[in-house]
Amino acid sequence: MGIKRFVSLVTAWVLIGASAPLIAKPIVHDAEHYVLLAQYKDKWEEQDQALDKKLAELEQKHGKKPNIIHIMWDDTPVGEIGVPEIQKLRGWETPNMNEIARQGINFMRMYTEPSCTPSRAAVITGRHAVRNGMYNVGFPYEYGGLAEEEVTMAEVLSKAGYATAFYGKAHLGDVESSYLTNQGFDEAMWAPYNQVPSLYVPQAQLGVLAPGVMFPEMFPEDPYDMDKGWRPKGYVWALEGTKGGPVREWGTPPDHDDYMKIEDEFFKRSEEFIRKKAKSDQPFYLALWPQITSFMGFPDRVTVSGGFLQEGLARMDVRIGELKQLLEELDIDDNTLVVLMADNGPMVHNGPPGMVETLYTGGKGDYTEGAVRVPAIAYWPGVIEPGQVIGDILHETDLFTTFARLGGATQYIPRDRIIDGVDQTALFLEGDTNSRRDYVHIYTGPELAATVKGRYKKHWTGAKKGLSGPEFYDLYNDPREVSGMMLPMYPAKSMFNHMKTRHELMKEKYPDKGQNRDLPFTNIENARPEVVEASKMRVKKGDAPFDPREVIKKVPEWDNTSDSWGLGE
Repeated sequence: MGIKRFVSLVTAWVLIGASAPLIAKPIVHDAEHYVLLAQYKDKWEEQDQALDKKLAELEQKHGKKPNIIHIMWDDTPVGEIGVPEIQKLRGWETPNMNEIARQGINFMRMYTEPSCTPSRAAVITGRHAVRNGMYNVGFPYEYGGLAEEEVTMAEVLSKAGYATAFYGKAHLGDVESSYLTNQGFDEAMWAPYNQVPSLYVPQAQLGVLAPGVMFPEMFPEDPYDMDKGWRPKGYVWALEGTKGGPVREWGTPPDHDDYMKIEDEFFKRSEEFIRKKAKSDQPFYLALWPQITSFMGFPDRVTVSGGFLQEGLARMDVRIGELKQLLEELDIDDNTLVVLMADNGPMVHNGPPGMVETLYTGGKGDYTEGAVRVPAIAYWPGVIEPGQVIGDILHETDLFTTFARLGGATQYIPRDRIIDGVDQTALFLEGDTNSRRDYVHIYTGPELAATVKGRYKKHWTGAKKGLSGPEFYDLYNDPREVSGMMLPMYPAKSMFNHMKTRHELMKEKYPDKGQNRDLPFTNIENARPEVVEASKMRVKKGDAPFDPREVIKKVPEWDNTSDSWGLGE
């Protein structure tokens, strides 16, 4: 199919969808979806009819749509959860999550974005982070975050009648539009950043941070330290609120003991939400994204490994077991889909002890498989067949579209933008070989770094201009991407070039948005004085020959924090 004809066909489907045997206004997907649709349309339509019948029978049985619980945590490579044989050799175990994997699906090719903020923005909007400017890893102060015009999973399901709640690490920014109670959640308590601010405490200043970088008052007076106001002292541990209500600060930085109570609060409130909604006629959607740990670690050890990540996983596993037991006690487990997964691969470059590659090369910030393949488990007793190990490709954005389908909310997915997530209901309910995706585009920041098609992969980053180099990989025979090929993979060269061109043409039609910049932490009801100061300009307009707000807007859109984590190619 020629490129121009392909784009014309996609445009026709989008603009006059009623002329094709699809729904009147189809969701706009990325280019590669239409290549598959042209081949599998009849099969998928027939399969969808059977799936709709099954979902209708389940709704009639339970009297409402299924509850959905999405649990997502940090920096874990494939194999570290759900594969007890690997854990046995590494000195820790997660028996509860392993059991959930045995009772459900263990996905072996779940792809994500390469790092925290991009991954979380992608899964909650169904769109690659590059599309909405959320490809930076946020730190205090980010002066940015998820934009108001983005449509989240909570907003889509709310319109279909779901109760929605978020408890955990959001890492979606510090501007008011990113507050999760402004993004569709009925109730929420969330951390706007990652765990790095846990180091912004006196204990870390004494042992980890560079001298005086956070608490100069702990040192003798430096007569040359003129501008002390640049230090980010107005960060917060967490924010909380309800839809349409005030937003409040939770916790009192820099009290590290206070920080360590956050995880307890996330799980406590999640359990309260489940209990409250269990017997309601209203289905619920709960995003529980554990914070797991502080970068200061734990004062004691519960694993032989003692690794930073493993200590957090072992503790989290106990809580996951309690959550599973709660669903059984409330007799709602057979009408509740639970998805557990990591947000990206491990921080293997300059990271804490215990984070290793395990199976695939690379980690956080890279574009190799170790960065973007993560453990993922789905559990739904009586609906999902137990004991499944799935080899199909799926991407975290697919959860957006799949949850919407299960919740009867597909009609509320916006049609004015590209939705990267495809509906994977068939894969969840029918099992192996039923994926509707065989491709993944991998970005580092705004740069397309690699593309996966089935078993094959092409690295765009680092490729030399002119003749092809050894940037092609067969992931079946070289899963660690050690031996790049050129001539043996030449038959795939044209295929990858066409994939990239189709993808870029669709991006021309639906351009990426820039980052959403503004002052942080505005309109917080109980903001501490330090937080109030952080929400203001340090220099008033007119007091300098530059516009302070323009500075915020001009902060580099791709500040490659991940260079020191990634391959740095």
